[in-house]
Amino acid sequence: MPEAPYVPVDRRPIASRKLRIFQRLSTSLARAGVSPNAIAALGMAAGVAAGAALAATPAFPGYARGLFVAAAALVQLRLIANLLDGMVAVESGKASRLGELWNEIPDRVSDAATLAGAGYALGGDATLGWLAASVALFVAYVRATGKASGASNQFCGPMAKQQRMMTITLAALLCAVLPADLQPHLGPGAWGFPALALLLIVVLGAATALRRLGRIAAELEAAP
Repeated sequence: MPEAPYVPVDRRPIASRKLRIFQRLSTSLARAGVSPNAIAALGMAAGVAAGAALAATPAFPGYARGLFVAAAALVQLRLIANLLDGMVAVESGKASRLGELWNEIPDRVSDAATLAGAGYALGGDATLGWLAASVALFVAYVRATGKASGASNQFCGPMAKQQRMMTITLAALLCAVLPADLQPHLGPGAWGFPALALLLIVVLGAATALRRLGRIAAELEAAP
């Protein structure tokens, strides 16, 4: 008797899956035989490139605005790839347990690279960048540990992956479009939008980890 196809459950709730443009795109990619894992790898490359673009802004100040725009676009490309890899896997019937790894590991690399890169950007703070990357990894670790312990996946915020990346995108766009005299330069480190975004990610990321821990603990305690 043939083995039943693997069906992913308890997926991250993403409203964009219902948009017709992404449904058509995922169908086209599935029909073209594009591998979901290749899409996940593209997303990881985009996340790493976003971090590199942000980190390059002090070295190339004359191109900083363009680099900030590129970083914002790459972050969004990463999120689109994260959306499409799962949709294509389901559409093409290629969902697998191995695909779950491809769904998780590239995300962690992307998060760390983008957030650490933001720490080295103009107006950033390296310590905050690495701290934000660590908090993002811990938030994901809490969710994964909860699932391994028998609880459901907890994707709640207030600073889940989508919120982290939107925060960095907005900070990069503000750096790109606002004149220098309208941008913050706070404290001895001359913190700008990137540092403020990272600080927000650290604070709300810690709150997110605690919220997820509370939900997981309550679910496990209520289990028969």
